[in-house]
Amino acid sequence: MIKSMLFAAVAFVPLCLGQAQAAEYNWDQSTEYGPNSINTKTDVFFADRLKELSDGKIAITIHSGAALGFREKDHLFAVADGALPIATTVSGTLAGVDPIFLLSSLPFVAKDFDDVRKLWDIARPYYEKVFEKYDQKLIHAGWIDPSGIWAENEIKSPADLKNLRIRTYDATGTRVLNALGASPLQISWSDVVPQLATGSISAVLTGVDGGAAANFWDYTSVFTQINYAMPLTFVHMNMDVYNSLTPELQKAVMQAGEEATEWRATQIRQNQTAKYDELRSHGMTVVEKVDAGFAQTLTDAAQPVIDDWKAKTGSRADEILAKFAAE
Repeated sequence: MIKSMLFAAVAFVPLCLGQAQAAEYNWDQSTEYGPNSINTKTDVFFADRLKELSDGKIAITIHSGAALGFREKDHLFAVADGALPIATTVSGTLAGVDPIFLLSSLPFVAKDFDDVRKLWDIARPYYEKVFEKYDQKLIHAGWIDPSGIWAENEIKSPADLKNLRIRTYDATGTRVLNALGASPLQISWSDVVPQLATGSISAVLTGVDGGAAANFWDYTSVFTQINYAMPLTFVHMNMDVYNSLTPELQKAVMQAGEEATEWRATQIRQNQTAKYDELRSHGMTVVEKVDAGFAQTLTDAAQPVIDDWKAKTGSRADEILAKFAAE
């Protein structure tokens, strides 16, 4: 049933990124993110680079904006079943499968881009084991810019969060913001703009890049950078599809993935200041840093969530955080 839905969806998608050329392998890659987001731009980079490295033998069509009808919550099982050969999924969406996927979105653990890279390098083998349990190969991952709050007003104290109907991207963010007095809702990315437009939510927890790509300035007036977290986005492939490739093509897939991670990391570093300027050009106020007292309040609110994550994740959590602290 799922496969037939996929083929039907493909038949009615009028416009997709990266149209596939004649090749030995033609893959459809699903993503919820729009064409201007760093997630989709990285997917396109990966697809283009893989086409080069494989001498045109592998072609990927990127279906952005959930054009194939799959939401991120569907991706793990759709790829496992073979309904999708490859997909792009943000880490928090997978938290129900294994709490290890909440690592990169733990609040205020990774303080900067160097920290988030270090966490990725340490935790990658743990992520790979979970994907393997679901008959999948983890190809690459990348992080977004630090999450802040898009809202009508500046967020400078817990009072500004009181009863704020704010979108979060995982259970961790929902718990932290609830503890701070907000009214958080975990909402899939492709549903955020419709809910902003109708007033169902009035604020969004996400990075500056994603919000700019979705024109959040049409619905909010202030972006407050709280450096909440830099969650990972994974690209994962059906293991049978991966195993069907020759060793040379497998090497090309993994090399394209490594290069995509590096390309994205560079783009994110260069992009943040430019995005702040873009927001200001649309009349938004950008608060690049909150005061130390509020930052500590946010960190204190996150600690019970971190402790709970450690308890659920077990020895893996202690191993990862001990390595992180030691490096």
